[in-house]
Amino acid sequence: MALVLNEEQRMLKESAKDFLRQRAPVSHLRELRDSKSMSGFSKELWTEMAEMGWTAILIPEQYGGLEYGYSGLGIVLEETGRTLTPSPLLSTCLMGVTALVKGGSAEQCGKYLPEVASGSHLLALAVNESSRHAPYTVTTTAKTSDNGFRLAGRKTAVIDGHNADTLIVSARTRGAANDSDGISLFLMPADHPGITIERYRVLDTHCASHIMLDDVVIGGDALLGELHQGAAVLDRVLDASVIGQSAELLGLAQEAFERTLEYLKERKQFGVPIGSFQALQHRAAVMFGEIEQCKSIVLKALHALDRDDGDIPELASLVKAKLSETAHNVAAEAIQMHGGIGMTDEFDIGFFLKRCQILETFLGDRYFHLDRFARQRGY
Repeated sequence: MALVLNEEQRMLKESAKDFLRQRAPVSHLRELRDSKSMSGFSKELWTEMAEMGWTAILIPEQYGGLEYGYSGLGIVLEETGRTLTPSPLLSTCLMGVTALVKGGSAEQCGKYLPEVASGSHLLALAVNESSRHAPYTVTTTAKTSDNGFRLAGRKTAVIDGHNADTLIVSARTRGAANDSDGISLFLMPADHPGITIERYRVLDTHCASHIMLDDVVIGGDALLGELHQGAAVLDRVLDASVIGQSAELLGLAQEAFERTLEYLKERKQFGVPIGSFQALQHRAAVMFGEIEQCKSIVLKALHALDRDDGDIPELASLVKAKLSETAHNVAAEAIQMHGGIGMTDEFDIGFFLKRCQILETFLGDRYFHLDRFARQRGY
């Protein structure tokens, strides 16, 4: 498959770009921060996104979705990266929907997916239990009890956990703390008795949550996928998620680079634009080359998800490591090239590095994924 967008995808890209530049520029993020928004995103804007069909992109047609694939959602996520738009697209429409489509029963999909497609139901994936991404290190327990389960434990760094209507929680049903075997996934209402959600704001002004499970009793129908075999579904959810994050990082890097180019043309020193200085031209050329490579690897990874290729785990770690490094370097260079003004809160360029630092560490930083990629290749 050629690593280019087809006509429909180009139309989606342009419509997403136009919508976000008009309705959710970087100033929108600043307003949410300054107003100390409890949700961390605009519900009015979310409704508009749902009306545009973005919430339904991954959802099969039989459940009211568009079934347009990961390439389509990746295009939208790339544009949200350009404007740093806070929304539940990543947590609900990518992570949550992938978990349901890959592991959910027909009854579970029929219950949740139509509401997700309409924008009226939010999901959140609760996996990690420490600041370090370790999806198989699960000490949260789920013990069988009266045709159901009794859960106890704690999850952290749950993106949009405070906004979710339904949580998807990993818990250990057998085996040792670091085994992939014995992990099960469960669907449960966020307001279920015994669940406590503690919201906190992160560096980029988005929000995440700690979730405490204190003797939470749920029915057997809350099990998502097969008992003890949740790691297989979880792996696919996490691979899709880091590829989606990488698409957002690509948009972030492109926007930071383009803003920097404009500044190099406008800012004058010694009577000439600083963009005429050869040293800055070389640094800009390096950024351009790296971003062009990233465009290809992100699109390849999205296509692999759509085709359900066997090399998805390798591609996921490769693209996350590459985009984390490139986006960080571009955002840092952008601040450097803007000089002192780039460090001020009044200027938008600093927001790009802050968002980048959150995305590049969420669900594993570049070193985690470089190590994972090497192990998959037999090293």
